[in-house]
Amino acid sequence: MPFSFTLPTTSCFAFSQFFSSDTHPSLPLAASTSRGVLRDTLKKHKRLPPAERASHLSSVLLSLENYIPYLTVIDRGLGSQLLDGKPVDVILKSTPIFKWRPTLSDNPVLGREIARIEVNSLEYEIYFTLSTLAYTHTLLSRSCLNPLYSLSTALPSLEQRTLAITTATKNLLLAGSIHEYLSTCCEQLSDPVPCIDLSQSTFKALSNLALAEATLLAVLKDDPYPALLVQDRNKLDKEWMIKSPEIPKVRANLFARLCLAAAGHTTNGLSLLNNVSSKGEGNISPHLLKYMEGLRKTSRGKACRFFAIGAELDGQIGMALAWLQAGMYELGIRLGDDSMKSLKKVKKGWEEKKEQKRIEKGTHWGTDAGSLEEERILDFLESKWSKINDTINAQNVPPIGPLMATMPSGRDIYSLKQFDPPSLDASVLLNLKSLEYDDSFGMENSSDEEDKRKARNEASPHIQSDYSGRGNYY
Repeated sequence: MPFSFTLPTTSCFAFSQFFSSDTHPSLPLAASTSRGVLRDTLKKHKRLPPAERASHLSSVLLSLENYIPYLTVIDRGLGSQLLDGKPVDVILKSTPIFKWRPTLSDNPVLGREIARIEVNSLEYEIYFTLSTLAYTHTLLSRSCLNPLYSLSTALPSLEQRTLAITTATKNLLLAGSIHEYLSTCCEQLSDPVPCIDLSQSTFKALSNLALAEATLLAVLKDDPYPALLVQDRNKLDKEWMIKSPEIPKVRANLFARLCLAAAGHTTNGLSLLNNVSSKGEGNISPHLLKYMEGLRKTSRGKACRFFAIGAELDGQIGMALAWLQAGMYELGIRLGDDSMKSLKKVKKGWEEKKEQKRIEKGTHWGTDAGSLEEERILDFLESKWSKINDTINAQNVPPIGPLMATMPSGRDIYSLKQFDPPSLDASVLLNLKSLEYDDSFGMENSSDEEDKRKARNEASPHIQSDYSGRGNYY
């Protein structure tokens, strides 16, 4: 958690071939320059090793923030809108053709990346660019949270942990606001979208997903058990006496309702994505669907754990154990099957080691949406409370069916703010009134063309050998 998005890539494009401006002649050139930088940055990010991509996200964010204001000005200029009280006129000379490689659509051919698609509208260029900005903010939130789960480095202090979670939450809420803005913009479109990545339902689902993840981070900030278990497994930790975590009953019930709200947002997002696929607009990536289903289960499992903590604080340890069993049921763990217990323990240990390797490398970790972590906490509490109940209290454990029927509704803690695309400063707009000169930047061969050229050279090595060395004659 959060979801590991793949950033899309794009081909070269020159705005001066399709747009012109009488009021700001240099606007198409400046937009092409910024887009060329963005294209090169996305291409470089894609070719980096997975472990190095997190450190490159700041460059991606900077190139996006430099390019989006030009898109905003061109879009408003086509409608002859005023910017800072001054007119900006942009003329469409011919239909533009942008090429982007979608990343949320399911790839029908295994082992090959999905082909680029052509979009013949400036609106789709804006949608792709802004969705890339939202993906980048989500990936930045992942990079903030990665040190909290690392076992190869020293544990962060309480202040560092709080700062990391707060920064990650801000990035997620901003990503959710961008997706919500895009879903609102899609209401104006009457034609079918070129790919499922640009569907209104997809944007709304991703907005719900970001809000659910941000809500769970609000719980994580004051939840002591994940940090406790990481500290217990960290070999670099020198603390020999670990204080037992304490959560007031009022906060435990509040955290449970927050987790139920996160589960509700995820459920709404899942239904929207399934609705898009059923309409024949394309199939969404199964990795995203699997992650959202896992996040829904994890959220409900967390809610059951906090209800268990509240019951234990009331002295109802039998009720607390029942809530823990309900949490395991929500995570998909079969209860009462002791015949396969040893095999499940081996499988669980193998999965935990595999997940820990991903965390240390910083690549594709958290694809289970935190279910392994939550299962580890539930096992820890059940083992602890079962010993107390068997030796001291001896309370009966009620069935979980009627207990789960009493779960209350969720409670939201965050609301998404309205996103307003940034525009250019007045000083930059003033400089764009100068005449344009060259619009060739960013028109180099795309990655697809480079791959084709390399394939031709590899297929005909004798051609290169025939012409090699002929320059020495002169």
